[in-house]
Amino acid sequence: MVFQNTGPVKPEVEFWAGDDKKPANSALEELLRKISTEADLPALGSSVSRVVQMTSSDGEAVRNLANFILSDVALTQKILRISNTVCYRTASGTPVTTVSKAIFLLGFDTVKTAALAMLLVDGMSGKNAKSVRNELSHSLCASIVGREIARRSHFKDAEEAAVAALFKNIGRVLVASHEHDQYDKISKLVEAGTHTPAQASQQVLGCSFDVLAEAVLREWNIPDSIVQALTPPAPGVLKPAKGRQEWLQQVAAFSSAAARLIPSAGTPGQEAASKAVLTRFGAALGLDHAKLNQLFAGVAQETRVIASSTELALHSEEHEHVTSPAAEGPTSGAPAAIATEVTSQAKPDRGEVESGLPSELLLDIIDEPQGMQVVERHASGKPMNARDMLLAGVQDVTQMMASGRCKVNDLMLLVLETLYNSMGFRFATVCLKDIHTHQFRARISMGEKNAERQADFVFPVHTARDLFHLALENDADLMISDATAPKIRDLLPAWHRTLLPDARSFIVLPLVVQKKQLGLFYADRAQAAPEGVPQDETALIKTLKGQVLAALHSR
Repeated sequence: MVFQNTGPVKPEVEFWAGDDKKPANSALEELLRKISTEADLPALGSSVSRVVQMTSSDGEAVRNLANFILSDVALTQKILRISNTVCYRTASGTPVTTVSKAIFLLGFDTVKTAALAMLLVDGMSGKNAKSVRNELSHSLCASIVGREIARRSHFKDAEEAAVAALFKNIGRVLVASHEHDQYDKISKLVEAGTHTPAQASQQVLGCSFDVLAEAVLREWNIPDSIVQALTPPAPGVLKPAKGRQEWLQQVAAFSSAAARLIPSAGTPGQEAASKAVLTRFGAALGLDHAKLNQLFAGVAQETRVIASSTELALHSEEHEHVTSPAAEGPTSGAPAAIATEVTSQAKPDRGEVESGLPSELLLDIIDEPQGMQVVERHASGKPMNARDMLLAGVQDVTQMMASGRCKVNDLMLLVLETLYNSMGFRFATVCLKDIHTHQFRARISMGEKNAERQADFVFPVHTARDLFHLALENDADLMISDATAPKIRDLLPAWHRTLLPDARSFIVLPLVVQKKQLGLFYADRAQAAPEGVPQDETALIKTLKGQVLAALHSR
């Protein structure tokens, strides 16, 4: 990664003075109206708000974040790219192929922050690319600083600091993207040294960047604690915060200031600027010179990795106005040129089984198909390299279980995602017994219309002669290659035919521990799957199921 440096670094003292003035409502409303007419802010805001409100203290957070990411193919690819970079690669060197494993490996807060940054990149980087990417790079860098500071904090839900740091710069991002002429005027005033960024934005826009950011975040229904964190702390040397909200303000301000300094590390004047930052924030945030340098180095490395995967690398052919990295101005100091750093059977004739299940339903051995291609799929949608993907999933689950910090729900999510991706299913769910309602009910799901289908994927515990109950009673793993065959159609319950009328092939993996029926994995496609499941894939699928059963048994 190459950071662009265009001038000496100056201490950022004036920015901290909090001299913003509230604009007339008309000025702010006019600016918001102009931006909104060009940007799909409501849609972007809805997505951002959903991610912001996921917190690591919520038991459903990992599943919700994974589902959100999986619903966006481009976002999924970027998260997996980050997970497979040198910065995050596992000691074993095995590739990360699932979002669930990425969250486990990188940590919930890291993936959440990266997802938010990517949403902003996708939503705002279409025009005035260089300036916008500069500002987005600054936001990303600040959020990583905030996350690292939060890790040392004793405050509850401290990860909000990373989100507040990310949004500290959102006013600049919006103006750079949608009012670039105004943005350029502000840049020139700041560069001339006649105005602070707050004064320049007030003069040109009629409101400060922070006030604009606050208005937009409130429109997006971002939690009030994060919005209030954008308010600059008191001027001068700061003391340790007495409460969480004051601490959030300190971290957001420090993260923004640090993000202006990190790209210019080693340049003339940078040491003086770092000393000014340390003098102001050191005592409040428990930092000394050595800790600050260590923080800057770690954040710089991680920013390179994530910025590359979020497509924030700048192209040399773009020529737009860039000011000094030290000036707290709208174009200053973001990572300006970032080099990509990504590592880059015929079944045995068993006849009609005694269980009452036709033999063609059982997940069993078939002849290995020839000429499998890694980049191809069967007509059903199943990848040709399903075996390799299943094997990677087994390794991921093994590593998660060996870590000693594995939750059963997270493990089931990882197995479900592995099955979903490896076998090319369109909908997949884990169904568990609800002892209060005496029903089997979908608890975790992914894929097409997953929320809608999960809500209605419910059937009674009492025994019935249908495919699902027979599978549970006999603990039989099933693979239905064509659900329209008369023998199979007769075993499908009415609720399944109503909920998933177009399911042509699907898999059922019962979860039975010591003869207790706990639930099942279910996943389907809208196409028939005449290719079947070869022996090695069958063994890996059974291994994945066995790992879940082992975790359930140990509870």
